[in-house]
Amino acid sequence: MPTRPGECVDKGPLIAEIDFSPFQMRVATDRYHSHEYHQRERELLWMRAWQVAGRADDIPGPGDWMEYRLFDQSFVLVRGRDGVVRGFVNACRHRGNALCEGKGRTARFTCPYHNWSYGLDGKLLAIAKPDFDGTVEEFVGAKEELGLIEVPAECFAGFVFLNPDRNAAPLGDFLGEVTGLLVPYRLDEMVPVDLNVRENLECNWKVVMDAFQEGYHIQGIHPELVSAMDESRERYGFFGDHSVATGPFGAANLEAFGAEQQVESIRGLPATFPGVVAVLPRFEALVDAHRQADGTIAFPEGVTGRLLLQQATRATLTAKGLDVSDLTDTQMSDNHFHLVFPNLFMTIRAGEATVIISEPHRDGDPSRCTWHVQNLMWLPPEVRAARREPLREISEGDHFPYFLALEQDWEMMQRQQRGLRNSGLEHMALTRQEVRLAYFHSVLDSWVDGQAQGRTA
Repeated sequence: MPTRPGECVDKGPLIAEIDFSPFQMRVATDRYHSHEYHQRERELLWMRAWQVAGRADDIPGPGDWMEYRLFDQSFVLVRGRDGVVRGFVNACRHRGNALCEGKGRTARFTCPYHNWSYGLDGKLLAIAKPDFDGTVEEFVGAKEELGLIEVPAECFAGFVFLNPDRNAAPLGDFLGEVTGLLVPYRLDEMVPVDLNVRENLECNWKVVMDAFQEGYHIQGIHPELVSAMDESRERYGFFGDHSVATGPFGAANLEAFGAEQQVESIRGLPATFPGVVAVLPRFEALVDAHRQADGTIAFPEGVTGRLLLQQATRATLTAKGLDVSDLTDTQMSDNHFHLVFPNLFMTIRAGEATVIISEPHRDGDPSRCTWHVQNLMWLPPEVRAARREPLREISEGDHFPYFLALEQDWEMMQRQQRGLRNSGLEHMALTRQEVRLAYFHSVLDSWVDGQAQGRTA
């Protein structure tokens, strides 16, 4: 029996062990640019699925609220006086005026049009000049009937999830086994550092999800990562609508990359994973124990750079106060790629995560989307506020310069969309190395073809 949740991924199948018969390896390209498909996706997926609306620490205290927009729909999420986050349709029950925009803090929501006001729990508090012939009973009845329209909202792993479907099953039912896999990372205790950006892209939201579910493109656009990642030894887990894969850091290519190269690869990790900076001093001390008189590094049998990185990471994070006892050794060093359907992608290592969320563009153009990219890091509580990176909204037509690998992806995704729009290209032909894409699109088909309604009904 597994003693740590992550062991089920550590022991998951390799590509050669996966039965590909259920997967559709040819994916129609009209789903990336067709307005008709985009509309079906809107109604059958987005208006029925749980989705991330923000981070819980964006609304930390009672009265803190934020708006979440989906296409032309608007919702408000607010933390009540009881500490519970609730979601509501962002419309006054009187004449439908939008109550708020952006984010803020309030003791009550007051419609700017006719001054109807609502509590943080959505209940109607007051009506300006009520015309109920002065009867208390009618006013009380209206208050009970005309509160804000509530939609399901729940917090998990530090994220606020919302579902526009008022009859949705609980978030826990939707996440299933993924919950147990993510809890040990303590994502709810992480804060955004260094990178927290929202920007519009000239590509469909699925192009973003596709790009981060395969390492097949590393040799093409990320050659600097080849020595640090061995995609041929990825292991996979499929859990309901969601998936996870782990990409071993230098696990199978040790003969090709000697001790010196292994160490250099690890020293380069902070360019992608800032949390490694804090681990490097302990890592270097462990490496020095294997340094020869001439200064060269020689690892004995059974010792690798990856092993030393795991030991250094566990020791460093434990010393800082993060409980990593429920995380496996591979979770100390290796990239774990989580796709929480439909649009939350996370590359996670112990103590940090790169989060990428892509959403359909609000203007309804299927060839555009908005992505939100942030680096989350576990820090001791006393320094979190000082290190917390505020959200940066990039104006239309501007661009934020990302770190090298992400910048390369940013360029390639928009280039891909230009090719996908060609009417002569009817489908994509996936390789076995893109098994997570095949799984993702199979799940997507089950929603857009109407077969997934029972998951949220």
